[in-house]
Amino acid sequence: MKLAYLLNMYPLISTTFIRREIGAIEALGQPVERYALRHWDGELVDPEDIAEQARTHYIITGSKAALLCDVVLTCLLHPVRTLRVLPLWWRVWRNAGRNLVAHVAYLLEAMAFTRRANAQGIDHVHTHFSTNATTVAMLARRLGGPSYSFTVHGPDELVPGEPARLSIREKARDAAFIVAITRYCHDRIVAEAPEAAQKVRIVHCGINLADFPYQPAPPESSRVICIGRLCANKGQIHIPPAVAAVNGEFPDLVVELIGGGDDEDALREAIRAHGVEDHVVLHGWGTGAYVREQLLAGRAMLLPSYAEGLPIGIMEAFAIGRPVLSTTIAGIPELLDERCGWIFAPGDEDAIAEALRGIMRATPEQQAALGAEARRRVEERHDLFKSAQTLLDYFKAEAASGRQH
Repeated sequence: MKLAYLLNMYPLISTTFIRREIGAIEALGQPVERYALRHWDGELVDPEDIAEQARTHYIITGSKAALLCDVVLTCLLHPVRTLRVLPLWWRVWRNAGRNLVAHVAYLLEAMAFTRRANAQGIDHVHTHFSTNATTVAMLARRLGGPSYSFTVHGPDELVPGEPARLSIREKARDAAFIVAITRYCHDRIVAEAPEAAQKVRIVHCGINLADFPYQPAPPESSRVICIGRLCANKGQIHIPPAVAAVNGEFPDLVVELIGGGDDEDALREAIRAHGVEDHVVLHGWGTGAYVREQLLAGRAMLLPSYAEGLPIGIMEAFAIGRPVLSTTIAGIPELLDERCGWIFAPGDEDAIAEALRGIMRATPEQQAALGAEARRRVEERHDLFKSAQTLLDYFKAEAASGRQH
């Protein structure tokens, strides 16, 4: 079987989990060709991401002449297929209700990807998120390209009224199968595309447990770690007032934010306004190794998000035995409850403060018990190589079915 992954922008800081998934599949003996529509313009800080960029075939980034050549040859050599794909393309654009230029680009990218994938003999292509790359894979399939599957994470793909959601039914119709990362996600996909219910598979995202050594005895630490892009959806703006409410009782408490983003200036202003400059610290992005070091040195992880699928960061914290403080959204309650941390409604600053009090008051024995349950859950549900093997089995079954037909 020849397998490819097709992504929108890849690699970038927030797609480390995809890189790890591809690496795990290759470790199981299945080579993977990497395709992306375009490269990320930001600065990559992780050496593994930098190396991954060199392995990736780009559809738009690079020679525009090659893209144009692929489009012209597709139209000349396969005029019937080109005409037949247009009604599907029209429905997807109409459902999105905006951005004609972008949707024309998707069609051109699909033509280029079809030619390049077929030239390499790709049997099956997998995408992550039911957005741009999945649109291209779907159009490519109609143009004679490989079969495709896609992983739905949420939350943006599943928000009522959002363009991506409006085309999930179209994308599910032609897909070989659809992967949901949580039960919550599975149920939302089935609600949007009930006719595709038998195609939906739950495959949990995973981490390499060997990269996150379990510490049964937690360190004596007053540091709480928050990992993620600084943006409204992550809810970090609620951290300064929550910390201000408890730092009189816990003067050693420090919440350290690892990440960067559009909300950095607003967060700095909130930190100043609440007088917690010594208690809420912004570190910027760090490598995977840096994140692990901070989790190992910390007391717990805090993630006060409004919108998530199921964060990889929670799995990483759990793997080393750290409790997590997070919100009751999407798939998070499927992994997190009071036996391994604290869970509260998004935006509730009083509840965040109370969770911080809880973890700061916890004895070493209580911390260890929370951490042990956390590690048990991530071993059971989120082992990267178990998830990769499940995915690989689905890919191989689809490729075998395609050969029979």
